[in-house]
Parts: sequence; C-alpha cells; structure tokens
Amino acid sequence: MFLDVLRRRNPKFIEAAIALHCEGRIPANSYVLDLDTVEANARVLKTEAERLGLKIFAMTKQVGRSSSFAQAVMRGGIDRSVAVDMACARATHRAGLKVGHLGHLQQVARHEAKAAAANFHPDYWTVFNDEKAAEAAAGAKAAGYTQNLLARIKAEGDTFYRGHEGGFDAADVAAMADGFDRLDGGRFAGITTFPALLFDHQTRKVIPTHNLATLTKAAEALAKAGRTDIEVNAPGTTSSVLLPALADAGATQCEPGNGLHGTTALHAVEDLPELPAVCYLTEVSHLSDGKAYCFGGGFYIDPIFPDYDVKAIVSDEPTVAASALRSVEIPPPSMIDYYAMIDAAGPKAPKPGDTAVFGFRGQAFVTRAYVVGVSGISKGQPKVETIENSFGEAESWPV
Repeated sequence: MFLDVLRRRNPKFIEAAIALHCEGRIPANSYVLDLDTVEANARVLKTEAERLGLKIFAMTKQVGRSSSFAQAVMRGGIDRSVAVDMACARATHRAGLKVGHLGHLQQVARHEAKAAAANFHPDYWTVFNDEKAAEAAAGAKAAGYTQNLLARIKAEGDTFYRGHEGGFDAADVAAMADGFDRLDGGRFAGITTFPALLFDHQTRKVIPTHNLATLTKAAEALAKAGRTDIEVNAPGTTSSVLLPALADAGATQCEPGNGLHGTTALHAVEDLPELPAVCYLTEVSHLSDGKAYCFGGGFYIDPIFPDYDVKAIVSDEPTVAASALRSVEIPPPSMIDYYAMIDAAGPKAPKPGDTAVFGFRGQAFVTRAYVVGVSGISKGQPKVETIENSFGEAESWPV
C-alpha cells in the first residue's frame, strides 16, 4: 500500500536499505527505519502540537519499540511516549523516553501496577474501571506521589475495534471523577477514548468518530460540575494536518504513531508533511513452480485496507525502478508466514539472495521481524544503528 509513496517521496531510503542488505549489514525479515526522516517528522508534529497547545506522546509499537527510533523522536523534540502495554513502557523507558501515558490501550495487570508506578511515574494513567483506578492509586501512594488518572469513557454510538471495548459510562463522568479524587494516591485528571479519528474509505478522508463528540460532551459536563484544566486525550490516525481538528474539538493531548513514520491511512492517499520512513525488507530464499519464495516473519497487511495487489521491489542492486516491481502472494493470517511467494515470470526473474522491499503500514510488535534503525541516509552515509527484536532489545544477529 505504501510502496508507491516510498518510491516517490523517499527513494534514497529504499536504495540505502537494499544496499545495506546486499552488503550483509541488514537481516532478511526486517522492518527498516530511516531515522533522519523520523527525526524530521517528529519535529513537524512537535512544532504543530506546540503551536496548538497540545501535549504530545510518541507511539512506538508499530516499529517494535525500537530504541534508535525513540532516540530519533527525542532529537525531534518529543520526550514522552504513550505505552499501549507494559512492554512498550519498559522499552521506551529503557530508551530514554519518559512514560507520558500508560494503560491505554491495554490496562496494567494487577500485580504490575505497583512496579509500574515505582519505575515509570507516568504523567497519566488510563483506567477502565474502579478496580484499576484503585490499583494505580495504590501503586502511586507506595511510590510517594499522586497519580494523574485518565478515565476511558464510552457512550451509545461510540466505535471500538473488536476486543478494545471497555470504560466508564460517559453519562456518569462527574460522579466518577469525584470517586477518583477520593482515592489515596490518585486524582482525576481527564478523559480518553480510541479511536477519535478514523480514515473513511469512501471519501478518502479522515473523519471524527462519535467517540470524539463523546469526549467533547463529557468535558462540557465536567466543566459544568466546576472542574477546570481537564485533560482530553484523543488518539487515532494522527498527522500534523489533523491536529487543528483535535484542538478545535477540545483535545489537549495527541499521540502520533504511524504519523511519525509517515504511514497513517491518509498518508497513502495524500502527500502530507511527514515523509514515509519505514519499509519491510526481506530476501529471496528459493524458487518453485514459477514463484520466488522470500523469507517471512514480518508480513502484516493492515485490515483497515481492502484487499489489494501487494507488490515488492525485487533486485540484487539498489533501485526504485518500476521494472523491479513484482506481485506477491502473502499467506493468509490463518497460516504461519514462513515465506511469501513472488511472481517469478518474465525477464529478470528473481533469484536466491535478491532483496525484496515492501511498503506496509506495519505493526512490527505483533510479528517476529527484526527492527533495524538506519541513520545518515539524508547525508548519503547510511549507518545501521540498531538491530533489535519487537521488544526494543538488541539481537545478536547473525547468530
């Protein structure tokens, strides 16, 4: 989906990735990151968020919580992360990002709350129910501070991905906030939902969800109850061009993820300020029955897109030429992706060892791919900075 955008807007990145693979410096089955571009994208997002008075937290799970990615984001001016789970919190904390937001999307398990408070002191901690609020507050009390709590809220008509449901009834937000304030070690700080924005395939635009209206109404109810300085956290499909809409709706926080590497759904159909900065790279293993089988492990076709003809650049040298594009069959999610099958018909057929480059809106943290950070591409001096697993931990590749 993003290969055409990559070829057109960041061709030097593709060429550098292929060259490094051909030289034996990047493994097959890798999400590769252009760290210079990540830094520039972070600066664009940070500048716009600052202009609008929005707090900004970086999402890192899509690129496997890479430590070099986190450091590039920090160089771009974003010093805090949102951790969708404890694995994200551990990795981003280890990389040097302050944990700005914990507990959203995945809640913190009961016996991890105390350690999370003691080690991370998150700026904000999202809870879905009274039990989780009490656990977060107790952990903060034991660590000697008062935790800012965000309440995930929901109302009739809100949209949630299957498996993401949960939260407090938005109609009860004022009473719920009072309950948070009675917790020893906790205080009510604000409200959140997900997704606040979604890409619409018919209009090819990003539109507000009903959830965003729910946040706005809840914030108004809290204001009527005498509460001021309420935090409104509104993540989803975040690019710098969409931040004004969030601010206009009353949001005070934003959480770019795919926007940091230029791969939100909107980036696939419009040229936005953020440039694409991630590709998936692998290698041809063998040929069989007119197909070139390339190593898998990191294939992820985002289900937000309808089915499309997946293509890869397949070459034994750096190129972005259209003649190097080949159609690829990727095994369905019900199968283990040991390999994908590249069309090997016609001239310049792929051969074992060739590089294959894909453009995915990735979710590296749910794959078994390497994550490789490369600096210096903008200066023509590409250098591999890190080769890590999806937990942001160094891998001893090749063995």
